[in-house]
Amino acid sequence: MSGLRLTVVDGGPCRLEKSKIVAFAPETVSIPTTIGIIEHPKHGLVLWDTGVNHVIADPEEGEKYWGPGIRDAFGAQGFTREHAIDKQLEKLGFKTDDVRYVVYSHLHLDHAGGMSYFPKAVHVVQRDEIRYAMWPDAWTRPVYCQNDFANIRKIDVMEVDGDFDLFNDGALRLLKTPGHTPGHQALLLNLPHRGQICLGADVGHQRDGFENMVPMPWDWSTSAMSLTRMSNLRAAAFLYSSVTKLRTLLNYRRTGSSGTEAWIIRASVAP
Repeated sequence: MSGLRLTVVDGGPCRLEKSKIVAFAPETVSIPTTIGIIEHPKHGLVLWDTGVNHVIADPEEGEKYWGPGIRDAFGAQGFTREHAIDKQLEKLGFKTDDVRYVVYSHLHLDHAGGMSYFPKAVHVVQRDEIRYAMWPDAWTRPVYCQNDFANIRKIDVMEVDGDFDLFNDGALRLLKTPGHTPGHQALLLNLPHRGQICLGADVGHQRDGFENMVPMPWDWSTSAMSLTRMSNLRAAAFLYSSVTKLRTLLNYRRTGSSGTEAWIIRASVAP
């Protein structure tokens, strides 16, 4: 779509054992918390996820906010106040009140931490996700921070159920991708000069885990995740099924000073 623009920022670096995001993997890795800042020519500023809450920058207060031991488990010691999305927007010349829509891949604490910063926005989330987040299973409860949802009944929440064209113009299409969580969703963007780009969020944390169908220990359903990953690998080709010269690309865009991998799945037509 002409005039659609995407800026990706790191909303909070984490350094942790790789086995926490790819089961049984050795070594330690640094990963970004990816936030998409989307400028739509008609509907204004849209956020894709909101990263980590600013409170986590303070070791003592962060321990209270997330719960005992979680800040250390996520390796969030490198998170600073400047990583929070309100500060990231400020650096780009925006105010939090400029944000018209906030779209969540899911509501884990590294994706929904900035929810309270945007009281005037419409918050878009899958129905299955918001219901599960309010009363998660005991084993997933640590990654759903209830403090992030303190104002959830005061904001405008748009619940969607399944795939959804947000503005009915093909620019931002939501694809329900359950597995990591019950209501996980991916975002398919139609960018000028770039083609179709899918922000897959936690469909894949690391390239090797994604390609080899290795689950993350926190995945809500490994069977659903496997189906989602197989569908995502085919999704780009399906979009261009009528085009004979098709090239499907899996791009792992490197972001942040650590050169870590954030997932972007892109399809383009071969010349």
